Amino acid sequence: MRTEHLDQALAQEFAGHEEEIHRLKISDPSFRTLMEQNHGLWQEIRKIEANITPASDNYLETLRKQRLKILDEIAVALATQKHH
Repeated sequence: MRTEHLDQALAQEFAGHEEEIHRLKISDPSFRTLMEQNHGLWQEIRKIEANITPASDNYLETLRKQRLKILDEIAVALATQKHH
């Protein structure tokens, strides 16, 4: 299993899909971009929640919504991968 490259939240969200995620990261540039965007947002959200980076509640909410959209896109890609 290749969970070492997945952030904790993603590993929990898509438990059991580690191999598919790894395969798509290697073979699909758009999926890899989604993963990078997700990781960047996750890091930024974590820093704000830990009060390391100051931000308004509205900005934090916007980041969370962006991340949810990306997670939805990742879920669609994984569902599509399962049917191939």
